[in-house]
Amino acid sequence: MKRENQTFRINIFFICVLMISGLVLYRLFVLSYVRHSAYSRTALAQRENINNVLARGNIYLKDALSGDLFLAATNRKFPLAYVVPSKVDWADNTGTIERAASVLEIEAASITKAVSGKQDVSKVLKRRLTAEDVDKIKNLNLKGLGISYEMDRFYPGQRLASNTIGFLGYDQEGRSGQYGIEAYYDDELFGSKMPGAFSNRHLNSEDFPRPSDIVLTLDKNIQDFIEDRLDNLIKTWNAEGGSIIVQDPQTGKILAMADKPSFDPNDYSDSPLSHFLNRSIQGVFEPGSSFKPITMAMGLDLAKVTPQTTFTDTGFVEISGYKINNFSEKVFGTQTMSQVLERSINTGAMFVQGLVGDDNFLNYIINMGFGQKTGVDLPGEVGGDITNLYSRRKINYLTASFGQGIAVTPLQLINAYSAIANGGKLMRPYVVEKIIKEGGVEEVAKPEVISIPISEKTSAKLKSMLVSVVDNGFDKARIKGYDIAGKTGTAQIPDGRGGYSENEYIHDFLGFAPAFDPKFVILIKMDKPKGITFAADSLSPTFRELAQFLINYFKIPPTRR
Repeated sequence: MKRENQTFRINIFFICVLMISGLVLYRLFVLSYVRHSAYSRTALAQRENINNVLARGNIYLKDALSGDLFLAATNRKFPLAYVVPSKVDWADNTGTIERAASVLEIEAASITKAVSGKQDVSKVLKRRLTAEDVDKIKNLNLKGLGISYEMDRFYPGQRLASNTIGFLGYDQEGRSGQYGIEAYYDDELFGSKMPGAFSNRHLNSEDFPRPSDIVLTLDKNIQDFIEDRLDNLIKTWNAEGGSIIVQDPQTGKILAMADKPSFDPNDYSDSPLSHFLNRSIQGVFEPGSSFKPITMAMGLDLAKVTPQTTFTDTGFVEISGYKINNFSEKVFGTQTMSQVLERSINTGAMFVQGLVGDDNFLNYIINMGFGQKTGVDLPGEVGGDITNLYSRRKINYLTASFGQGIAVTPLQLINAYSAIANGGKLMRPYVVEKIIKEGGVEEVAKPEVISIPISEKTSAKLKSMLVSVVDNGFDKARIKGYDIAGKTGTAQIPDGRGGYSENEYIHDFLGFAPAFDPKFVILIKMDKPKGITFAADSLSPTFRELAQFLINYFKIPPTRR
């Protein structure tokens, strides 16, 4: 019995040793592997005399063809000038203060205020110095004035995709992401106890930060190209601003998203707050004629019309004492539904709406994603405005059929066109491809179908009609050898008094290619262009440039002889 007790105690001892050893090994694993990135950044910061240790994940743009990644946001060491008042022996020397102010390019009064008193705490005089600034400050050789370093956020692309990326700023609790990806994924970039971004499972987090890197769906080459074209477009027509979005219709991922005016996140304090907004998700507009394919999709899907169905246009519709004209005030006579889209006939859209009925019309609009957020992984998204339709007034339904009296975001509109392009599936748009956690663990975004608002058969018919629109209406948008689908919109701007501004418009163009096996959908929107009335004239050449670039970029073979 005594021997058995000894054996039992020995076994317990060995079990305890094994448990303790296991915990030690696990701790070593965490320190050397899981926490390696965060600790190495901290060690580097301390070794190089960095005051502000910033451990925050990188943000990358991608190259869809090569798989290469490009830094869009990272952490970088910046020099700063500081002063320790207790060590200063030149606080009363006006000439020295003015000389230091000249070198630092700041007000002398701010230096006088900083050096007053005898505090031992250092005070920052100027951040983000150039190498030349550092040399000049060192040459002053003033006691108590020195150079130190801090880690801060750096954006190598400057303005590139800035409205989507956002910036690292401040809130009441200190540093925090502001706008865009920096805000939406602030917890992942800093590290936190938040659940996984693409799932509902809870991760086991401890009390140390575990910054994650983020890879965007935005393709750097496409983003570069569309931003250049958008700048050129706004300059050509002296417009107030604009947006371009490129989306993969099969998955919903955003390949590029540009907004102007924009800002440089490295110097965000130099820009007005309005420039930080991402108008693709935070700006609404009445789409005008680019909404007519949405109305036509309803008629096709309910078998109320076919592409060959005819109606007789008299140039206007009268209802409740109002007279609603075609935009051009032309009378087209007998027209097919394909010609309604080709010639952008308001009365034709109203004809289809009448066949569809008000209840069906509202249901389709909701199922196509209007009047609600798309669910894109960006902060501050708005849901547009379709409240006019809840009034049940017939005139509101008729004007909505050709895109007037309702407001949409650019992302809502391109997402609906993607549903037309991909066979009828409304996808959740997204801008983050994957999150790379400590230790290389990846959370990859998966395409998500939100609804199926129209049938594949309806999609096929409508795509053929939109190809006819480009073939017969927009010669500047055609590309030899390819089936291109598209539609423009020239929308009036509400004046806030129940009417519309005169001679001010919003132009938009939506299209995709190749039409019957689409690889991309493009939205172009331009605000208040000068000296031109119709979007078909202002935007068709730019659409053609973008589509041709993407066809070449993705090496898409011709679809026509």
